[in-house]
Amino acid sequence: MDKNFVSRMKTYLVKLKNQIYVNLAHESEDFKEIIKDKEPKDLGDIAADDIGRSILEALSNQEMKQLRLIDSALYRIENGHYGICMVCEKRIPQERLEAIPYALLCINCKTSEERKNR
Repeated sequence: MDKNFVSRMKTYLVKLKNQIYVNLAHESEDFKEIIKDKEPKDLGDIAADDIGRSILEALSNQEMKQLRLIDSALYRIENGHYGICMVCEKRIPQERLEAIPYALLCINCKTSEERKNR
């Protein structure tokens, strides 16, 4: 795979990873605000707080999953396996990697996986 392309993807992945860390830190502050000074409230306030906490937890879980995928992609870059499908071991097209820089599967294998999960 083109070294310049891989270098650009590595830079982008590191930037993306740092942005997620910033988002998680911000969400953590929001979460602290929600639970700070918990005092008896009416049921509507409690429900609103629970919804807010659930949203923050879901966002954090999604971002944590994305962080794991980014770390995996960075590891594959360091080991010379970036852009290789984890199933069929064929090259993942650069267009796909530009769209999803931490993609593990080529389009055919991803489509096949999605069909199985339906």
